[in-house]
Amino acid sequence: MQPHASDSSTDPIAFIGGGNMASAIIGGLLKRGLATSQIQVIEPFAEQRAKLVQQFQVEASETPGASLNRATLVVWAVKPQTFREAAEQSRAHTASALHLSVAAGIRSDTIANWLGTERVVRAMPNTPALIGQGMTALFARPAASAEDRLTIEHVVQTTGAFLWLDQEAQLDAVTALSGSGPAYVFYFIEAMIQAGTDMGLSREQAHQLAVGTFVGASALAREATEPPEVLRARVTSKGGTTYAALSVMEQDGIKEKFMHAMQAARLRAMEMGDEFGAA
Repeated sequence: MQPHASDSSTDPIAFIGGGNMASAIIGGLLKRGLATSQIQVIEPFAEQRAKLVQQFQVEASETPGASLNRATLVVWAVKPQTFREAAEQSRAHTASALHLSVAAGIRSDTIANWLGTERVVRAMPNTPALIGQGMTALFARPAASAEDRLTIEHVVQTTGAFLWLDQEAQLDAVTALSGSGPAYVFYFIEAMIQAGTDMGLSREQAHQLAVGTFVGASALAREATEPPEVLRARVTSKGGTTYAALSVMEQDGIKEKFMHAMQAARLRAMEMGDEFGAA
């Protein structure tokens, strides 16, 4: 895993789609010193275009045009179901560019076919990228050179940490684990807050305790040399309070159900590739 790379490229970058993930990357690039004049966004929704212009002072257009020709990197931050249409509208202007897709499910061979180029890298980021704490997995097609991969690192590392994968199929597992993962964390935080209020704490108290616990435990897991099961055992004295709670979770099959849920997310990622990436 590479949390850092060298300073970001100053080559022109175009974003097709200007939603949350595009905004996270744009914000990170600008903080690293990229000029607003080097960023172009194609965003069909007027409200989102206005928001981008106001927040970042970047050029934002409703539809792609000849100005896309100058982009050396195109970031595809579109919904999977709209990717093909967006590609058809833009491919005449982007054939010589390097392409980075953050669209879930759409496979690189499909993207290469739609765009008429083999210089394609797929990414699966997650929403903590919005605060520079993201985790992004990357897969590059063989035609993407070492220089191309470094360019991608320059961009992605502005939103947090990243790692490269050797097999594209692993991105479906990444989608289930880290791509959807923040929602799982929020789900457990919700449950902890509700349990805390049911046991007599105020909602504010329960929120502070639940969020603080996840932040602290995650930081400990990151810094520790021992695996999570060892860290868990250290706070689980037999007959104690933690033991009582975990025993109930084991009896209810929480771990197995959670793992089953993640398999469902992986399966859906695979289905999306078939559903939205059909030729």
